[in-house]
Amino acid sequence: MIAHPIPPVYDKNSKILILGSFPSVKSREEGFFYGHPSNRFWKVISSLVERDTPTSKEEKLAILRDSGIALWDVIASCEIVGSSDSSIKNVTANDIRVILENTSLKGIFVNGKTAKKYYDKHIYPSLKIEAYCLPSTSPANAVYSLPRLIKEWESILAFL
Repeated sequence: MIAHPIPPVYDKNSKILILGSFPSVKSREEGFFYGHPSNRFWKVISSLVERDTPTSKEEKLAILRDSGIALWDVIASCEIVGSSDSSIKNVTANDIRVILENTSLKGIFVNGKTAKKYYDKHIYPSLKIEAYCLPSTSPANAVYSLPRLIKEWESILAFL
């Protein structure tokens, strides 16, 4: 079992919550979300909020805070081989109520189908809050070009 090593990012001004599935090996090494350079999450978010693509953890935190975006993952612990979502098993979910109780969220979004699958199985039954599924920013989702991802992710702007 691997425990999620990265705390959630949120504050009282967070308007949306974006949940991934579980941090990649690179993200776990860096101690922050979407640490692999080929993951397009930061390019997508910075494009949508019209900021330069962040390179440091501090710049990433600033974009999230300035934009009203809370960030975490669905899974608190699991068995996983490397960074492969398809290998995930024995899942324990994060308790996102801590974020819900300390923000005025207008929407919850999940980054990809794996996050949606585990959200629907482990979080939705107790909270009864639907999560909007966005296409994964992972490089494994090669069917989506960066411009296409940005277009699909534009739906978050209505909540910010």
